[in-house]
Order: sequence, then structure tokens, then C-alpha cells
Amino acid sequence: TFQHGSSINAGLSARESLILMQLGYVGEEIILGGQPYVGLGWGPGANTTTASVSVINPNAQFNRSNTSNGSTDIYPLASLTWNSGNNNFKTYVTGDIPVGTYSPTSLAAIGIGHAAVDAGGGYTYLNTTTGLEFSGVLGATYNWMNNQTNYKNGIDSHLDWSLSQFLSQNWQVGIAGYVYYQLTADSGSGARLGAFKSQVAAIGPQIGYLFNIGKKQAYINLRAYKEFWAQNRVEGYATVATISIPLGK
Repeated sequence: TFQHGSSINAGLSARESLILMQLGYVGEEIILGGQPYVGLGWGPGANTTTASVSVINPNAQFNRSNTSNGSTDIYPLASLTWNSGNNNFKTYVTGDIPVGTYSPTSLAAIGIGHAAVDAGGGYTYLNTTTGLEFSGVLGATYNWMNNQTNYKNGIDSHLDWSLSQFLSQNWQVGIAGYVYYQLTADSGSGARLGAFKSQVAAIGPQIGYLFNIGKKQAYINLRAYKEFWAQNRVEGYATVATISIPLGK
């Protein structure tokens, strides 16, 4: 059972497709011994969500379905990275500027309807001799009040990880996963379900490929996830394709 805006919904099913584009700049200057990066993300998307039962006091609607087509919020990002042999470290801060497609009266949305900030750090071990790679990024998200619904999401934590082996200079295979765990409960006068907290985890295969565009090295990665351990959150499957292309020198 979930709340969205003024409605309480049960038996939710959702399908979402997004294309997220991030244009970034890697600075040549060194800050605190690390290499800086700044970027800005945005993209188009579509979301269709269906509820077996949707209650907006005092009325109940069965098999309610809404579709939303539009754009995401804007996601600014800044990071610093350090390298020492096979060890690579990162710290970052990102956020959510709520300008995307969102309606408190619709089940389906692409934006989240409120501002947020996320910060954390990451580590990558990459042995260029054996081709073994391991990565992990741990972060936490603070959410501001959604003034349209008087609903405030709690503080979220998330861990993204990857374990892979380069079979050659170009091909990489492995597994990847993520864990999402809400640290504090949702709140606000609009939180009609009380101390609502959610969690979910996922795992699945991945494949990566390094290739050249002229003299520049690009990268493509494909991951498929099966979610589990869900509580107060929809559970299903996700596929993520990432393409990274350097535009500068």
C-alpha cells in the first residue's frame, strides 16, 4: 500500500523508461590532490502506473491507470577523484532540481516533486595486469518537503557495487547490484500512512566494452537487475545501458 498525493493505492504496477543525458567537464587543475568534475543531467521519459485500488476520500477507484510523458528533473553533479596505483577514490555531491514532469493527482510521474541533495564516496580497485575490477559507491540523500502534498521523504541511503573481469583490453563481464535502505521515516502533515520507510536490493549480470572514436576512448555498459528484499516499495526488474563518450581532447 502506497500513498501518492492525496490518494492511497494498493496493488501497484509500474513501467518506466528514461534517457538520461549528462554533459560534464573534467578540469585540468588539481583540487585537494584530486581531479575535479562538474556535470548536469537531464532527459526525457515515460511512466505508466496502475493501481488495483486507489482511494481518494471518500471515493474508491478500481484498476486506475495513469501515464506520464515528459522530462526528468535536473541533476547537478560535482566530484573529486584520486588515483594511487590500482586504487581509485571518489567523493561527490549531487542533487535534484524539481522541474520535471510531476502531478500530485496522477499515479505516474517522472520528476519527484521536491528538491533533494545526495552526497557520498566511492572506491574502485582495478588491476590492469589481471583485469580484475571491483567498485562500490555509498551515499545518502536528504529530501526537502513536497509543498504540493505536504509530504517529506525521509533520509535515504544507497550502496551501488560492481565486480567484473576484463577478458581482453576491450571486453568486460561481471555482476552488479544495489541496496537502497531508508534511514528515517517519511513525515509531514500529508503523510497519512504514518512512519513509512522502504528498502530494496538488486543483483544481476553486466557486460562492458571499450572502443575508440578516433583517438578518443569510449565505453558502453549494459546491466540487468532483479530486485528483491523489497519493503514498502515496488519490486521488479531493471535494465540500464550506459554510454560514455569523451568530447574534448
